[in-house]
Amino acid sequence: MTEAALKQNHWVSGPLSQWRDLSFLALVIAGMIWLFVSVMHWMTDANRMPLSQLVIQGDLEHLTTEQVRQGILEMGELSSFMLQDVDEIQHALEALPWVARASVRKQWPDTVKVYLVEHRPAAVWNDRFLVNQQGLVFEAPASDVSGESLVTLEGPDGSSEEMLKTWREMQPELQRGGLEIVRLSLNQRRSWRIWLSNGIRLELGREARLERIKRFLWLYPELEQQGKAIDYVDLRYDTGVAVGWQQNNEEVVQE
Repeated sequence: MTEAALKQNHWVSGPLSQWRDLSFLALVIAGMIWLFVSVMHWMTDANRMPLSQLVIQGDLEHLTTEQVRQGILEMGELSSFMLQDVDEIQHALEALPWVARASVRKQWPDTVKVYLVEHRPAAVWNDRFLVNQQGLVFEAPASDVSGESLVTLEGPDGSSEEMLKTWREMQPELQRGGLEIVRLSLNQRRSWRIWLSNGIRLELGREARLERIKRFLWLYPELEQQGKAIDYVDLRYDTGVAVGWQQNNEEVVQE
């Protein structure tokens, strides 16, 4: 075969070989795309891989597993493993009154795992709701803690944190005198009032709260010696106190 013929044969086979290579590569790419689309369609099909298992974790004292399940079900029907947004479940759970924090994750192939942290109640708020250990009101009903010895805070909206802090300052002083605060009130004029476990009401006013409590504790043994049931003690005086007895008469006791 002449040199010219060899060159011509090489020119013909070269483009054919390249065309075959490109065709094969195109088929491989098309196959991979088809496979990827098929897998994604299968995985995102709402009827496949439904979330059917719920695992609830956390130290739950007031929440029940049924309340948690109901909180999720109120979102509507859950989607598939691939499509369900766990943030939506988290937000639904954190809307439950007793839930302080919720963490949600999915576990292959059909499980939702939930970890919950409850609010820790510190006080009853206005006889309706509750205050947590940070002083924030959460809207769990006060009846949920009817068996617990919690102080009742009564005050304007937005004052719960201040009131809890004030109670924590007053309570140790009164406990040293063998007394407990069962209700602490703050009115719109910023005047403080206390009800003690023995039924006595203390009028503290707006200033010098701890000093006035100490004055009451100093006078209290003397008042007890009167042998009469005390209704209230008004400490809003520079010196002395006004004592209201349960027989509806009042007496001013000077220091």
